[in-house]
Amino acid sequence: MKKLIVLMAALTLTAPLYAQTAAPTSAAASVLSDGVVRKIDTENNKITLKHGPISNLDMPGMTMVFRVVSPTLLNGVKVGDAVKFHVEKINGAMTITAIKPAQ
Repeated sequence: MKKLIVLMAALTLTAPLYAQTAAPTSAAASVLSDGVVRKIDTENNKITLKHGPISNLDMPGMTMVFRVVSPTLLNGVKVGDAVKFHVEKINGAMTITAIKPAQ
C-alpha cells in the first residue's frame, strides 16, 4: 500500500511534464509579419517574400517561397510591395492565410 501511495504521488508530480500545449490563441493567429514581395507565381499559387521574423512560427527573417491559401490573395499585391502577412504551417507547407499592402 505504501508503494502505491508513493507511485501515485510521483505520477501526480510528473504529469504536468507530459501535458500538451494549448492551441494558439486568436491573438497568435492574427499576428502579422512584415515582408517585401520578390516574386509572384500565379500559376502555382506561390509568392516569394523577403520577410522579417515570423513570431507565431518562431522563424527568423529570410527570403522564402510560400504557398497561398487562396489565389485571390495574390491579386492585391505586386513585386516590390511592402506587405503585412500571416503564415501558418498547413499540411507541412508554409502557407500565407492573409496578406495586405503595408501602410
